[in-house]
Amino acid sequence: MKTFRKTKNPNKLTAAEVSALWLQYLGDSMAICVYNYFLNIVENKEIEGILESALSLAEDHINKITDFFKNSDFQLPLGFTESDVNVHAPRLFSDQFLLFYSYIMTIHGLTAYSLAITNAEREDIQNYFTECTLTSKELFQKIMATAKNQPKFTSVPSVPSPHGIQFIESPRFLSNLLGEKSPLNSSEISTLFFNSTKTGLIKSLSLAFSRVAVREDVRQFMLKNTKLANEDAESFNAILKEANLPIPEKWDDDILLTSVSPFSDKLIMFHSGFLVNAAITYYGASIGSSFRSDILATYSKVFAHAMEAGALSFKIMVKHKWLERQPEIGK
Repeated sequence: MKTFRKTKNPNKLTAAEVSALWLQYLGDSMAICVYNYFLNIVENKEIEGILESALSLAEDHINKITDFFKNSDFQLPLGFTESDVNVHAPRLFSDQFLLFYSYIMTIHGLTAYSLAITNAEREDIQNYFTECTLTSKELFQKIMATAKNQPKFTSVPSVPSPHGIQFIESPRFLSNLLGEKSPLNSSEISTLFFNSTKTGLIKSLSLAFSRVAVREDVRQFMLKNTKLANEDAESFNAILKEANLPIPEKWDDDILLTSVSPFSDKLIMFHSGFLVNAAITYYGASIGSSFRSDILATYSKVFAHAMEAGALSFKIMVKHKWLERQPEIGK
């Protein structure tokens, strides 16, 4: 009897591909709402051009992800729609904050795209995420070029070149238990500064959301998240200050006073949950490049804060039926 080899459906998506495309659809549908509002309040023409580029990329991503799912006969997520944004709401953020926000969110996108490429099996999806990486890299470079000319730009601290090749001769990461802290190495400086910067966005964005949230439980969550993020940023900054290094700028003054929300509570909670989950990932990666026990203790504390905030945000989103269920294995 002749046997036939089962041919794999070329349009079938793996779990990794579904996950990457699904989460990006949610994130970019949110970004479309956010950037449409930003473009209605921005005044600086150079920053306006960056926001237009960010919006264009998000819209292009949605169109291409839609095609991937439809061609694979796969359900599209709902994501976020025009009902989740009020583009005519009063100004909630300064122009400089809009640029800072775009800087952090573009970093998150670049990180996600590189991971998606390595997890994708289909060549067309690999090519798609490679394209996302290249276009987002170009956007990131535009943001950096503009940010360097802004008053609140703070560069990551530099370190002097060592004199010759040196090796660690003792387990110095334990020395600060005896009151002898080793100098910060370049990886520790980089991650402390970077995590302080990103946590600063969480703090200021949570402060903004706390002023405009409609539901009381959402408002209380944002107030708590503001407090936790402030504590975490100050923990990072304290270590940098002790080493006489600069710390990132604060952005609370760039959050304006208004009680009219540009976004739905659903979008607000999803956005906060996204940033908290991203922070957990970055904190975990930072632990591996830190050798001082006081820094490890700091990451342990901020990791616990992020887990607490993540669990609470999940509970609120489930309560209000805002959290879409990701595709899962059939029973």
